[in-house]
This record gives sequence, structure tokens and C-alpha cells, in this order.
Amino acid sequence: MDREQARKEALKQKTKSPMPMQDPEVRVHNFSSVELGYTPEIAWTESSRCIACKDPRCVPYCPVEIDIRAMMDAVRLENYEEAFQVICRSNLFPAITGRVCPQESQCEMVCVRGVKGEPVGIGFVEKFLADWARERGIRPKADMLPPNGKTIAIIGSGPAGMSAAADLVRLGYGVTIYEALHRPGGVLIYGIPEFRLPKAIVDYEIDNLRALGVEIVLNTLVGRTITMDELIQDFDAIFVGTGAGLPYFMNIPGEQLNGVYSANEFLTRANLMNARSFPEAPTPIHHGKCVGVVGGGNVAMDAARVSKRLGAEQVDIIYRRTRDEMPARRDEIHHAEEEGINFLYLHAPVAIYGDEEGWVKEVEMIRMELGEPDDSGRRRPVVVPDSNFRRPYDVLVMAIGQGPNPLLARLTPYLKTNKWGQLVIDPKKLSLDGKEAAVAAGETPPEIPIICAGGDIIGSQAGAGGTVIAAMGHGKIAARTIHEALQERPPKSGTAPSADA
Repeated sequence: MDREQARKEALKQKTKSPMPMQDPEVRVHNFSSVELGYTPEIAWTESSRCIACKDPRCVPYCPVEIDIRAMMDAVRLENYEEAFQVICRSNLFPAITGRVCPQESQCEMVCVRGVKGEPVGIGFVEKFLADWARERGIRPKADMLPPNGKTIAIIGSGPAGMSAAADLVRLGYGVTIYEALHRPGGVLIYGIPEFRLPKAIVDYEIDNLRALGVEIVLNTLVGRTITMDELIQDFDAIFVGTGAGLPYFMNIPGEQLNGVYSANEFLTRANLMNARSFPEAPTPIHHGKCVGVVGGGNVAMDAARVSKRLGAEQVDIIYRRTRDEMPARRDEIHHAEEEGINFLYLHAPVAIYGDEEGWVKEVEMIRMELGEPDDSGRRRPVVVPDSNFRRPYDVLVMAIGQGPNPLLARLTPYLKTNKWGQLVIDPKKLSLDGKEAAVAAGETPPEIPIICAGGDIIGSQAGAGGTVIAAMGHGKIAARTIHEALQERPPKSGTAPSADA
């Protein structure tokens, strides 16, 4: 079949080209990627389903502003390197976003092919291009403005900080990222399991950032190792992307027992600290044979699937609503179901009981039913009277959310927070009014720089929050704000050449 005929056949195809996957029976015994990736032929077929809309709806729905139509055009011409470079003009991290971005609620949600069938698999094609380029050692071509002598400090090397750094360094700024952990990447490294996002891929794309001149300083906790005021003295602007490091618990009896984890701790031990390789790796984890995971988001799916791979014989996800109300991506729920995770819908823990040595033994639960919608629009879970029962577990993971890490704001009085501990920002510019706050605090630093923030430290104040791609979108907006604000200001150091030099 020639290409023209193949293109006509692809246009008739109403469903996405399936993503090759590891067999569920096999993958629950390893941490390798669940998705095996498109071949060039599959990627070409899927891109040929794109009808090249004159006014594509998908592009405005991409938080990192990828020119999706141009990407698809290049794939159809089998110019994969050009397609890869199209992505990298606005997003230096396509292997990451191609794997963890919820395309179904963004670019693919508005694809016209979804009106009578399934939308084009934009994320699958993006993932293919990133892997194709990496396997050939092809790096992003970066259009760089000359150095302008101005410097930016970024606190946190997660997706928001990485995205801001990528845009700012290309605009000519000297960028230094401060990371508290010993490895950069934030939630991409400690929170997302290897089978969804291999760490070698994160490292590769962070190396692309370093290659542009971004300096990453590890093991540095801003607020303790160095202070915010020290950064204010040295940098022209600051971006705060410290993420959500404060886990939530239910405040029910028994949460202090051994074997009760927050999802943050459980996943950090398994992912960042490689606890699955204990004792070869120095960090142990008590993974249990019968595991309960409380929650219904992507983090709960990750914790449950990691437990299964660590050897648990039974893993229950305990969720107080039904499958329809679950906030996790449909694909992640489906993958968990394929891997044998058991779902206890309309259930909620009310107490945890331990054995004589202080380890989790049983969880008391209560059954729920759905009432009227609450503020989130989801139907409110209502307790079914006298429905309590106990179920045996030896590990219980709380995956019910997390809040901003409070340390930096607590140690820096002019960083104003709301009742959720999020930094208060201008929702359009993502900037903080540091000067006003500093005056109010009676601690006016000599030259207040531009301070912006993004990612989980601001939550949903700028619209969608809580996802990697939303955080990356925040980074882009903040970079734009910083660039505009610094146009009329001389560099603090005054030693580097100007953009016109």
C-alpha cells in the first residue's frame, strides 16, 4: 500500500492506534515501562489520523504551548527529527510530558476526531518522538538570546522549576536551581514509579537543561542551608517551586502504628531511595503481603501498583466514592485493574488496629453511599449506619493528598500564604507582592527582586493544578512575567555583557 492510500485508510480509522504494552501478568513482577512505545510505522499512522485543522483547537489546550499541528505535519512527512525539534521549541521535556501528561483532559479533549470516535493519540506520538530522538542522541536545538547579565534563582527542581529554567536560560538569563534532595527532578524522581516514568529518561532531559547552561545545586535547602534574603541579595528574580511535601492523614485512631505510611514516604522510599533493592540499596521498606491504599488519585494508583510489584499478594484501593468520581486518570485505573488491584468503592477507614508489637493488623471500615454533589461537583459520600466491619492488613498507605512544604514560608515572613499554606500570587502573572509583604513584616530587604511561584506551592490559584503539565505551564507563565519585569532593570552584578554587546 502506498503512502497516499495508507493515509486514506488512517483517516477512516476511528480509534487510536493501540499502544503496545507489557502483558499484565509479566509486568507486575518488574519495574520496567508498562508502555512499550509506538514504532515509526504506528506513529506515522496515528499522525495521519490528524486532519490538520486550519484553526487547531488542540494547541491552546496544551499548557506548554506545543505546536501540535506542525508536529503532526512533520511526522506525516516522516521527518521525525523536525517533529522532535518542533516540540522542543516550547517544551524541553517531551519524554516526560509524553508519559505523564493527562492529554485526555487537555489537547486530546478538544480534538475534532474525538467527535465521532477517539481523538488523535497526541501524547503517544509525542512520546515516540522523544524516545526516537534520545535513542539517536539527538538533542534539542535551542535558540538562545545572548547573556544579559541578569540572574535568576529557582527554588526546587521539579517540573515547574525545570520549565521556568528552560525558558529563562534561553532568554539570556543566568539560571541557578537549588534542590534540597541529592538528585534533581522533584516529584518526577521521588513520586512517579519507574514503570510509568523511567528515571534515566528524567536524567537525560535534565541533562538537556544543564547543556544550556543551567546550574543545579543539590543538597541545598533554601530556608536552612541558605536563606531567602541571601538569594534576594544575589539574584535579579526568584522563582519558588517547592512542591507539595506535606502529606495529609485522616486523623483516625491507629495512624501511629508501624506499617502505616504516607504515600509520599512510601513512594520516595521505593523510587528515589530504591528500597525495592534492599539490602543492596540502604533504605528498607516494609511492603507487606496484604496492603490497603486509601485514596482515588494517581498517587493511590502508583502506591498500589508499586506494592504489587514489591510482592504484596493482595492490594486494595479503598475509596469513599465510586469509580466514576475517581480523580485518577482512566488509563491508570485501567492499568491497576489489569494488574489485579482490588477496588473497595464506597468504603472509608475509621480506625486502625495493631498487634502486640505495634504493627498494623486490621483496619475498621465503614460503608458509604452517594448523596448530593459537594463543592467539587462530585456526589458527597454519606455514611451507611451500622455498616462497620474489619479487614486484615499489614500495610496501610495514606494517599489522600498533600500540601505545600511549609518550611520556606514559615522562615520567610514576607511570603504570604493562604489557609492551605499556598503562596498567595497574582493568578495571571504568578508573581508575589514581595515588597508590600516585606514592608508589612518590617523587614524590607534592600532591593526586592521579582518573585514568582508555580506548581503545588500555589495549587490551583492559576487554574488547573496538581499535575506535572500544569506545573510546567506555571513555569512558562512565570518566566514570561520575570522577563517582562526585568526589561527596564539593570543587572545586579553589572559585570556581564548586555544583550546588545
